[in-house]
Amino acid sequence: MEKIKVAVIGPGNIGSDLMYKIFRSKNLEMAMMAGIVESEGIRRAMSKGIKTTIEGVDGVVREDDIRIAFDATSAAAHLKFNGPKLREKGIVSIDLTPAAIGPYCVPVVNLDQLKEEPDINMVTCGGQATIPIVYAISRVAGAAYAEIVACISSKSAGPGTRANMDEFTETTSKALEVVGGADKGKAIIILNPAEPPLMMTNTINVRVKDPGVGFEKIRDSINSMVEELKTYVPGYQLRVPPTMDGDRVTVIVQIEGQADFLPAYSGNLDIINSAAVAAAEKIAEQMLKEGRG
Repeated sequence: MEKIKVAVIGPGNIGSDLMYKIFRSKNLEMAMMAGIVESEGIRRAMSKGIKTTIEGVDGVVREDDIRIAFDATSAAAHLKFNGPKLREKGIVSIDLTPAAIGPYCVPVVNLDQLKEEPDINMVTCGGQATIPIVYAISRVAGAAYAEIVACISSKSAGPGTRANMDEFTETTSKALEVVGGADKGKAIIILNPAEPPLMMTNTINVRVKDPGVGFEKIRDSINSMVEELKTYVPGYQLRVPPTMDGDRVTVIVQIEGQADFLPAYSGNLDIINSAAVAAAEKIAEQMLKEGRG
């Protein structure tokens, strides 16, 4: 079966986990792992028979058959180098950094509108976990304000995550508005040093515009969204079911990772990778239909 060849830029924890997820894909072929030094991630890809380069994005754009690239580096690198070079080459960019050159993508909410975009941004792990719930609430009752608190194990926060903390809060807050439908959004991230490490947990508070639609309608919209999310993030679940007090709706969700490469408690990395692969799958499907393989 024909597949679309893809590259992963950034051979760290996120990039390595992406590689294993791509191995399972029906439409994607893992064609290259790109880094800038002979790292453990580069050696891991080599051991799996994957072509590698330590010239970063420059090594990727020299390849003529790569159609999609996942950028798992940093916001600064994507903004200054990777995004522009991939666009110039005509390679679709799936941006896992908070750079947000392209539009925000949360697959269950807006992927169908973005399949022709040259550069889509996967927001943040907290965004992928919470924006669908905010959207599920806003589509039936409106959302005047949405606030999320993403709590992740400190062990699952690598150098890239820690370097992008400011961008995380800014990007997630904006995406709660742009994609989630809230008039005003706020995001907070907490690194939890607990031992043993805890699963990623997200608390979502939304002040609705029209509480008169009733709690049942809001709850049903949330439950429907959770089932949709589980199609590509099977470890996604409601830790605390929706509650409503006046015009305020509160939901707590938990994400258990699929443990492809990273531990199951790294749900923060698992959900953004799963969302990125789900988006690439749909884009690749479109490419194959149009004969752009």
